[in-house]
Amino acid sequence: MSWLPSRHPALAGLTLSTLLALGCEPPPVVPTQDKQQHIRAARIEGHVVVQGPARGNAVVFLYDAARLPPPQGTGRPVSFTVIPQAELYGTALHEAGNAGPFTAPFTFGNLAPGRYLLRGLIDADTCLMGLPSCHGPDFNPWYGVTSEPNVHDVGGAALDANLQPRVVEVGQDANGLPLPVTGVAVSFGPQATVKLDRPVFEVVGSPRLEEGGGPLVLRLRARAIREGPVDLQTPVFRVHFSDDNRDGKADDTNGDGQPDLWPRVVVRKLARDDVGITDENDLDNNGILDAQGVSYPRMDGSQAETPDLVVLAAGLANEYKASLVDAEGQPILDKVLELSELTVGIQPVALDGRDPRAPVRLRTLPSGRYAVILMQSSGQVWRVPNELDPRLAPGLGLPQVDSQSFAVEVP
Repeated sequence: MSWLPSRHPALAGLTLSTLLALGCEPPPVVPTQDKQQHIRAARIEGHVVVQGPARGNAVVFLYDAARLPPPQGTGRPVSFTVIPQAELYGTALHEAGNAGPFTAPFTFGNLAPGRYLLRGLIDADTCLMGLPSCHGPDFNPWYGVTSEPNVHDVGGAALDANLQPRVVEVGQDANGLPLPVTGVAVSFGPQATVKLDRPVFEVVGSPRLEEGGGPLVLRLRARAIREGPVDLQTPVFRVHFSDDNRDGKADDTNGDGQPDLWPRVVVRKLARDDVGITDENDLDNNGILDAQGVSYPRMDGSQAETPDLVVLAAGLANEYKASLVDAEGQPILDKVLELSELTVGIQPVALDGRDPRAPVRLRTLPSGRYAVILMQSSGQVWRVPNELDPRLAPGLGLPQVDSQSFAVEVP
């Protein structure tokens, strides 16, 4: 470890003196007595397979199959790995006309038994692709504003023989040891090219929502952000009816008799902090409710023993549905409105949304700040406030954008 003397001189000196004192008789080492090393884990390994003109780093995400990623769910990756474009494309990196296929290996190690999904993206280097808007790979997993696919990126996944997402199962042998899974292919092709940037928006309207008052009406206005590592040039909102199960009928997931629309709007309570962007009861930001946290009284007087996922009742204005039905009032499933502004209504009603199919109403509106989150049917998400908030951005090395500090406020 060549960095050790320069970064940790005291530690390096201690290590060297200890070795000198021990001479040539190393101490006995029994790895199975070290709880950190005595972990029964397995691996998933395979290859990415890329076809098409895209160039860029390949990013492979590993998900718990019980926690689906957007747009099917809100799951976040268990792990991810990056394959540099030089390794993936080799001598064809600068040959934009060479469509491949190209392959490179990947491995996920230290996995517990379980069921997993693999998704991915080619983080496009548009300069190498000869596109007029030139930027290098810009995926950065550490910030919400840089951690999702954008226009010209290419999606990918591990698929089964029926071209459905493959569930990769890490099983166990007769002795309870996890079994490795090998030969997994994650495929990328031009048919999965991302057509749009993320739905970046700024909010127009008052942030204040009063208990016992009327609904809060906000306008979400699409806006480009091209500063520093954030290169989102042409955001647009795609409004259409939902048919996620592809049965030819508009979905009605909450059973209210009204067909569902994309995009989805979520207004979620933030942790009690005047500046932060961490969700309440998810302080480690892993997308899973914390074991310990805050819960609130419900309408029936009960109170959950586990932390709540507090959201406000919110959605798109009903005016959009009138433009998406035929003369008989039936939904036109293949019609899409591409808009630069959305009207959103937020009711003074709080819910515990742990089960989105059956949210439970809370007795009062918990006071505090709430984030506004918009998810397109592509799975792309934008939320405010975010790391571009001028109170946070300087410490993160990100550009300051005043409009990205907005939060709904319940006194």
